[in-house]
Amino acid sequence: MRPHILQTLPMNAPALEQALDAAYHVHRLHLAQDPGQLLAQVAPHVRAVVTTGAGGVSNAVLDALPALELIAIRGVGTDRVDLEHARQAGLRVTATLDVLTEDVADLALALLLAVSRRVCVGDAFVRAGQWPGRDLPLARRVSGKRAGILGLGSIGRAIARRTLGFGMTVAYTGRRPKAGVPYRYVADLEQLARDSDILFVAASANPGTLGLVGRRVLDALGPDGILVNIARGSIVDEDALVAALAEGRLGGAGLDVFQHEPRVPEALFAMDNVVLQPHQGSATAECRLDMGNLVLANLAAHFAGLPLPTPVV
Repeated sequence: MRPHILQTLPMNAPALEQALDAAYHVHRLHLAQDPGQLLAQVAPHVRAVVTTGAGGVSNAVLDALPALELIAIRGVGTDRVDLEHARQAGLRVTATLDVLTEDVADLALALLLAVSRRVCVGDAFVRAGQWPGRDLPLARRVSGKRAGILGLGSIGRAIARRTLGFGMTVAYTGRRPKAGVPYRYVADLEQLARDSDILFVAASANPGTLGLVGRRVLDALGPDGILVNIARGSIVDEDALVAALAEGRLGGAGLDVFQHEPRVPEALFAMDNVVLQPHQGSATAECRLDMGNLVLANLAAHFAGLPLPTPVV
């Protein structure tokens, strides 16, 4: 008998959806005309929830599923799932760890290059027929700069490896120094920003990181500094960021995530020293397929009574 699972958001690949349907009774909450009614109907039977890192699942939904055993997250972020609540309820939680590392790090460097070398500005300039005719303001060099990384987990390390190819020096901060890494540890985030030309935000989001990158950190990064955030929007004080950019206290920003996404501060739209992405860090065909397959592997292992490939709780 196929287990019943609740899917909150699409897998974005027909083959993955078909694999779910082949192995499980799938109840797709995101397609229901009346999600509340669907939830009430299937609640007694659902044994697993499949969701995304950005979407998560509320405690109210979890509490409405008396047979629930597993939450399988397609993503690396777990901040949209109350892990302590899940732990107390005896639920297992998995995430698609590591498979998105390289793609997110690639985007971090793409954002840096786009901001520093004014790639989007140059593209718009050519498309508008303004070349030749007038000169663009000079851009900024990337090679040889000082990179600071907030959060030296797997993604932070992948970013660091890429910056070395540009001849950059790397320093980082986090809760504690990492063993076996060649980069300089700086305990104080404000000091790290002061010592950096670029600050990459690659930390996990949790209550302790809320608004961690605020006015003092942005001012320490300075009018020539660039902030790149591919982690979570909540880690950056968005009001302070907009003000620093508007007032010229920060040189530029490359942003893939936002505090209240998909809502983005409209003040950013007119700033040509800011490059914006709609949370696309893992959005490659290869990565999304790998993520989906890892969700399937975690589900299969759970229902077979085998060790989970990538457990979080």
